[in-house]
Amino acid sequence: MKKFAKIMSMLLVLSMVLGLAACGAKPETPATTASGDATTSAPAETTSGEYVDPFADLADDYDELSQAVYDLVLGDFEKYYNEAMAETSTGVRFAKMAIAEAKLLGAGIFIPTTSNGGYFGMSRMAPHSHTLTLWGNDRYRYHDVILTTEPIKASDVQAMREKWNELVGTGEYEEWVKSYLQEQGYTLKNTMGYYFDADPNTWDCMATSNAADTEMLVNTFDSLAEYDMENQLQPALAESWEVSEDGLTYTFHLREGVTWVDNQGRYVADLVADDFVAGMQHVLDAMGGLEYLLCQGCANIVGTDAYVNGETTDFSTVGIKALDDHTLQYTLTQPTSYFLTMLGYSPFAPMSRSFYESMGGKFGEEYDASADSYKYGKGPDSIAYCGPFVVTNFTSNNTVAMKENESYWNKGNNNVTTLTYIYTDGADPLKPYDDFMNGLVDNVGLTGERIEIAKEKGMFEDYAFVGDLDATSFCGFLNLRRAAFANANDASMGVSPKTEEDKVRTGAAVLNQNFRLAVVMSLDRANYNAQSIGEETKLNSLINSYTPGTFVTLPEDVTVDINGTATTFPANTFYGEIVQAQLDADGIPLTVWNGTDSTGFDGWYSPENAQSFLAKAVEELAAQGIEVSAENPIYLDIPTRTDSQVTMNQKQSMKQSIEASTNGLVKVNLIEYNTRDTYLDATYWYTTGDEANFDLNDGSGWSPDFGDPSSYLGTMLPQYAGYMTKCLGIF
Repeated sequence: MKKFAKIMSMLLVLSMVLGLAACGAKPETPATTASGDATTSAPAETTSGEYVDPFADLADDYDELSQAVYDLVLGDFEKYYNEAMAETSTGVRFAKMAIAEAKLLGAGIFIPTTSNGGYFGMSRMAPHSHTLTLWGNDRYRYHDVILTTEPIKASDVQAMREKWNELVGTGEYEEWVKSYLQEQGYTLKNTMGYYFDADPNTWDCMATSNAADTEMLVNTFDSLAEYDMENQLQPALAESWEVSEDGLTYTFHLREGVTWVDNQGRYVADLVADDFVAGMQHVLDAMGGLEYLLCQGCANIVGTDAYVNGETTDFSTVGIKALDDHTLQYTLTQPTSYFLTMLGYSPFAPMSRSFYESMGGKFGEEYDASADSYKYGKGPDSIAYCGPFVVTNFTSNNTVAMKENESYWNKGNNNVTTLTYIYTDGADPLKPYDDFMNGLVDNVGLTGERIEIAKEKGMFEDYAFVGDLDATSFCGFLNLRRAAFANANDASMGVSPKTEEDKVRTGAAVLNQNFRLAVVMSLDRANYNAQSIGEETKLNSLINSYTPGTFVTLPEDVTVDINGTATTFPANTFYGEIVQAQLDADGIPLTVWNGTDSTGFDGWYSPENAQSFLAKAVEELAAQGIEVSAENPIYLDIPTRTDSQVTMNQKQSMKQSIEASTNGLVKVNLIEYNTRDTYLDATYWYTTGDEANFDLNDGSGWSPDFGDPSSYLGTMLPQYAGYMTKCLGIF
């Protein structure tokens, strides 16, 4: 059954704030000692001269093994994270989250690499004509996008950006930009073409947390509220709402006359408040990776932890109620200042109860997605629609076509009525340029060869502009306890060339904090980024922290302890400044905040620091029986794609940078994959850490679900609570 199937569930729920794990009631993890010398991660010395695996006795219990590795490496982070989550003051929580992030970054387990955007592009999409909100899924809703039949000149892009800054919050930008474009001689259109690079694994947006499954599907349903193109939260399926004085009860009054249809546009049912209840129960039943957002530490909805953990099967104990057909109420366990920022994400989506049941769907203990009778979410014809679009065609690895929902409650007010996604595997670097010029897609990133062809064709000077960054954090992850040395689903793919001795030596090295810091500081990220977006913009999209440094600011003056010193940060202090203060206090020589931002510079790469940390690691590893020398280097396997020259160039850059910065004491094996899918099997699609087939991997990242730093940091929690912890080879 669903609640205890660990493989079906990539995670359980976020840790509770008072030192207990929400779903497992696990005692708080003891913290390791903070140390600027980064020596706390080394296991005890051996007297025999031979390396002794400190976790050998846990080899047969993957969960205990994962927890032991986590305690050793990230115990300090978890301690500070739990302290932050226990705070009732928003400002103190933000500050303590920043301290926890400093502990996370200082552990050297991963290195932030890039965000989305920041490179040259051309577009037919008016800038800022859909939300720039950094969290949730609203930025993938395209019904409001304003498009032209012609590419938009860079000078006009700049003029519209400046006007947006002037008009933001007034509600006037949409009409102004339409008028402006027409005055400049552009012709508006209502069709949009966009790329996608992976088929949905499921069409059930509530049973998955993979971006490939949800980014298109958010256009098929509406939420209670939605951020508009001026980043203001506007009523959608809810016409209004109110919050109780104690901040624990949210009551939404739903729009009347909204209907569900199938993908042929045929009436299915009226949308009622109970559809939100059905949707939330399905999220908690499916355990597809979104359930933690509803539990303690995120949305804090009453009863969700007990239901997910199997302590109760009575869904009526969960804090969501349909008071009548058009009144919906949520009850929280504690005031949650960011609750409304979560509404656009799919855990809060409605689901037609009657349609779901007609597709064989059941609830509670009867839920069984593997049953022969279960058809829900198997294709675009097995879901119901209440949003601006219905899917009219799906051809695998080719096209997803959507048209306006004729029964949509806001029909006639959409700027886009036809939305077509076109598949790309990224193998042909010039195809996106050709598709843009031919009108198949409406924006194109100009990288490498595309810059050159745009210049040759006379398009670059007038039409190329630098795109905005979003809040995505792509990272390079170190595998702390590698178990897979070939792909889990096909042992003939991605086979490591390492000897058994090499595997042991690498395993010992990555448990050493100084070694990890040496590796992450040895990466020339600017050169790495230049391989995909070119020299001129290579710094723009570099990120230096997991949570963007500008993500939140302190709402009031806050005093917190920084390594024994009471430190006051004034109101409006950026999150990144506090992260930097803690890193400085810990003696970790990283620059994640330059005084104004955490992006656009490389605050990690330093061959000098890499060699200093590596010298400490070599000494510590020698004491454990591991010799590291030019004759006996540590080998790291990094996956790459031979069908993508850009990817090959990036991985060659990583290899050259690591080996040069460590004077050859660390060697890189580039593990080649000749297709995108086999590469993703090793680097992205795996479900638990023991299937992660790499030592260092840059194939994954995170974008926030709601407007609080815990949306990032919570992904690094233990016991399957953190979605990204599997990237570290544990849980």
